[in-house]
Amino acid sequence: MPQGFTLRNYIELFSDPEFWGSIGRTLVLCAVSVLVTIVLLLLAMYVVLVVNRRLGAIMQFVCMIPYALQGVILSISIISLYSGTSTLLSNRMLMLFGAYTVLVLPYIYQGIRNSMNAINAGMLIQAAEMLGCGKFTAYWKVVLPNVFSGILVSALLAQSIVFGDFVLANNIAGNNYQNIQVFLNRRMFTSSGLASAIVVVIFLVVFVITGLVMKLEKRDAKEK
Repeated sequence: MPQGFTLRNYIELFSDPEFWGSIGRTLVLCAVSVLVTIVLLLLAMYVVLVVNRRLGAIMQFVCMIPYALQGVILSISIISLYSGTSTLLSNRMLMLFGAYTVLVLPYIYQGIRNSMNAINAGMLIQAAEMLGCGKFTAYWKVVLPNVFSGILVSALLAQSIVFGDFVLANNIAGNNYQNIQVFLNRRMFTSSGLASAIVVVIFLVVFVITGLVMKLEKRDAKEK
């Protein structure tokens, strides 16, 4: 144990290229999985709003399934289903990115759906059509700008979930794609001081993300 106050562990951590590599891989996981999920959900929401509103109940049911398939269940199911199939989906990296896309699905869906319900997106599209605007143009230029803050809040929430996950990354990719949580797990067996420093860094990142979410939600509430 160090004697007195010291920043030695933080200096050692921030000078470790492996730490920055794990941070970078975690950010890539966050960005890709969240972006893919948002794009797919926005396209699906368009179908629900414009084509058939009855599909909304089916979409909600599908998006809620990952709540029951998190952690070990989801990772083992994906590995059992795709590993050894000699297809593109048998690649461990694609499995990992796909798993995180599924993991954040319910959180992003709830945020986007609540935002669209708050502005009555269906009525906005009908109003835009009466003014001569096409359905997709109305969705793209009228609805999406009005729910942008909700999309951003959902994305930040999903990023904090991906940033704090260990099970999926460890079970599916392991050391082949070491995110910050896997990096933390390895350092726990070598240096308790470094592990503590990593935990503080993760806490600060999640704290900043949470602060941004609360600030955006507060601003959105004032605008409404």
